[in-house]
This record gives sequence, structure tokens and C-alpha cells, in this order.
Amino acid sequence: MRTDTNKPVSLCVLGATGSIGQSTLDIIRRNPHQYRLASASGFSNMKLMADICLEFRPKTIVVGSNSNAAQLKASLPSDVLPNIMVGNDALDELAADPRTSTLVAAIVGAAGLSSTLSAVRAGKRVLLANKEALVMSGALLMEAAKESGATLLPIDSEHNAIFQCLSDHRQRHCDLSEASEIKKVLLTASGGPFRGKSREELLQVTPSQALDHPNWSMGPKISIDSATMMNKGLELIEACWLFNLQAHQVEVVIHPQSFIHSMVEYIDGSVIAQMGLPDMRTPIAHALAWPERILSGVKSPIWSQLGPLTFEAPDLEAFPCLKLAIEALSAGGIAPTVLNAVNEVAVEAFIAEQISFMSIPDLVSEALAATENRSAVSVEAIMEADSWARAWARQHLK
Repeated sequence: MRTDTNKPVSLCVLGATGSIGQSTLDIIRRNPHQYRLASASGFSNMKLMADICLEFRPKTIVVGSNSNAAQLKASLPSDVLPNIMVGNDALDELAADPRTSTLVAAIVGAAGLSSTLSAVRAGKRVLLANKEALVMSGALLMEAAKESGATLLPIDSEHNAIFQCLSDHRQRHCDLSEASEIKKVLLTASGGPFRGKSREELLQVTPSQALDHPNWSMGPKISIDSATMMNKGLELIEACWLFNLQAHQVEVVIHPQSFIHSMVEYIDGSVIAQMGLPDMRTPIAHALAWPERILSGVKSPIWSQLGPLTFEAPDLEAFPCLKLAIEALSAGGIAPTVLNAVNEVAVEAFIAEQISFMSIPDLVSEALAATENRSAVSVEAIMEADSWARAWARQHLK
């Protein structure tokens, strides 16, 4: 939200070299008088980070290692060179820096938890693409936002769609636990590249097939999660934390065309849907400008060429990851952390062709069964559970 119309909003983009980060930069590019990139992080792709520095001139950058820093310094002229910081502690410091008012949390996986929490504790406006932060530490993150006065705005397309389907009053409070006018939330899913396939057919799929999403252009980890439907399980957990819902209040609906991004059903029979072409710039632009609107660069639909919009129930036998996520949410404590950590290890192993596609949910299921569940009372307890789960998964992969 603009507070000074004569001065652009200073943004920090964590994960600037990833797909969400790149979409965010495109919106900044299209709205240069309203937003400027003040700081960013990119842990490995220094060629792209150099290009970002040359175009947007951020003042501070965080990279993953000293060698990355040296590579970036060598590729930039002195008049463009930003202050370069290194490592996770620097990432937390950058996230909390008071010189930026708005932060885009686009680091994939558990690696984005600490920095996201730092930004929330600093009371910032946080545009949340890192669903794992809420999956692992939903209670801590939401409590921190309440204490600091931070504004959490979802930029996952589904959660942003739910947000847009709410009244102005509900948007400002975002707690649907006592929203008597709402019957349920409908969380849509494309079904991924293997929709309609049986468990037996899925035993043979390859990483390249799983990475080929029919509708969305995403990073490898999210693409595999979409193929297994773990992504939808993580999104269901995220939705419950963001909007203070129970699992039974959220219904997952397969919608292959990815044109309706999610819906809210009201008690009077109305169903409000947020629709648009599958382009992440729409939810990012919405969250950046909320409660206003800005140009995103997304094309208008050609309505006469859309064709039919179809819906179906998810197949929990062929895609058990969704069921596992619901079970982890119901168990509470460290179970969602274990689910997320083991899934990340399993996805890496599948991409490296070390395990089969269906071994991903099998490994997650075994890990949850082996977990001695306990309360996720602190970041330290969560990270301890995360480390245990990753070690357990790697040992079982051997």
C-alpha cells in the first residue's frame, strides 16, 4: 500500500533469481514510479543476480557463499556494486532491515523460514510465497504477525484468490473462524501432469515427465510437488493457518484448466470465484498494491476461446500426498515439519533419479509413522525436528 505517492515503495525480494522473484521484478519493471528494488537475495545463480544488479541497482544483496560473492563482485562495475552479504544470518538481517517496508518471501522450502519470520517480527508487509514457513511454524508465524502488527498477504495463486473472494472487512482481519456467512473454501488444483493416471502407471514416470507441468511455469521443487499433489497438501495447511480454518472447512477440487484459482462458498448459495489466466504476476501485483490495483502485464482472457471449465474430486489413492498432509495437519505439533522435510529430501532424490515417483509419498508416510510427535513450541524445536527428519530420510534412502 502506498503511503507517499511521491516516493516509490522500497522492496526486498528474497529469492530474486527464482520464478516468483523474476515475476516480481517484472512487475517492478512495469511500475518503476511506484516500486523500487532496494535489496534482494539469490544464493547460487550469480549470472542472473549480476543482471538484476545492473538493471535495478539494489543497495544490498545476500548470496550463499564467499565464492558467490567474489564471482558477483568480479562481474559488476564499481559504480553498480551493491553491499554484498553472505549466508543465512545475513538473510535474516536483510529481512528485518527497516529501510524496506515490504518483503517478498519467495525462497523455496524450509530455507525460507527464518528470514520470513524475521520480516514478520519486524512488522513488515510480507508477501508470502514460501508456503513451507506456514507449514512448519504456522502458530509461531501468525502469533508473531499479531504481536508485531505485520501484514501477511498470500501470493500463492490459490490463497491470493481466496483472499480476493472475501469482503473488505474479512480481508482486513483474515480470520474466518467465526465467519458465519462462509460455508467453506474451495481450493482448486490443476491435477498436475499425471491427472487421471493410476498408482500403477505412476510407478514408471520420470523426472522430466514430472517437471512438465501443463499450465504453470514453476521451479523444479514446486513442479514435482504439483505432480505428486504434495503442493496442494502444503497449500491446504497454509490456507488453514492464513485464514484460521479447520481442514474440514477446505475442499480440494481438481480444475484442470487452472482458470479459476479458488472459490469461497457462502451460506446463501453464492460461490465467489477469482479467475484469470495462469500467470503468477496477477497475485503478486494484487498483493503489492492491495487494496489498490496496478498493471501486471498479464494478458486478458479471450473468453470465446476458453472452452469448458471442468471439476473433479482428487484421487487420494494415486496421489496420497494430499491425504498425508491432511493427516499431518490434524496431528499438529512437529508432524507438518516432518512431512515437509522428508518430502524435500525425497523430491531431491527423485530428481536425481535415486528413487521412483511413488517412493516420495511412501517415504513421507513411513517418516510420519516413525515420528514421536511433540509440540512445535519454538523455532529451535521446529528446526531440530526438521534436521531429525532430513537425517532419517537420508538414512532410509541409503
